[in-house]
Amino acid sequence: MARLSPERPPSASEQLEALLGEPWPFPGRPPKHDLSTWRVTDDWPDPYSVTLAEVEVFERWFGDLFDELFSPPF
Repeated sequence: MARLSPERPPSASEQLEALLGEPWPFPGRPPKHDLSTWRVTDDWPDPYSVTLAEVEVFERWFGDLFDELFSPPF
């Protein structure tokens, strides 16, 4: 007996196309800045200290998101 594969949710680009009625990304001029030439530097001390109050703020505001991102899949 053949098994049905679960339907995958639409990608972000597919959702934008459905909402806007146009393909995404829009055809036209290229981006103003060429991101391939950008360089990221890090001059923060290692290790960087974080206070308990700062952790609590992030947990309060982003707790649901963190739970969703870091919880094991069903």
